[in-house]
Amino acid sequence: QPQLVESGGGLVQPGASLRLSCAGFGRSLAYYNIGWFRQAPGKAREGVSCISHKEDKANYADSVKGRFTISRDNAQNTVYLQINGLTPEDAAVYYCASDRLLFRECLLRTEDYDTWGQGTHVTVSS
Repeated sequence: QPQLVESGGGLVQPGASLRLSCAGFGRSLAYYNIGWFRQAPGKAREGVSCISHKEDKANYADSVKGRFTISRDNAQNTVYLQINGLTPEDAAVYYCASDRLLFRECLLRTEDYDTWGQGTHVTVSS
């Protein structure tokens, strides 16, 4: 059973940066679209970024463009999400997930993904 494990969350002040990691076990992430999603208390889970398996094409939600950067390191079987300029609105549990299908461009739709990590908490407070 493939697993995704997120790490890198924590408590930070507004304006700080974090790098979240999504490590794959039992699955080579290089062959999959990988998405990052977040869910704040009382809100629906939303997609923030994804990276396609082909040419590592990245997509971002409008709310995070210019501050979030997704990347992958195939040798480490890990996908990263660099977050800069954190605001209280970014506070959430961040999840990574792998696309259920191959050979398509990644989109930020939760229904496209079938393998999810357990999440990592990001708290932004002064």
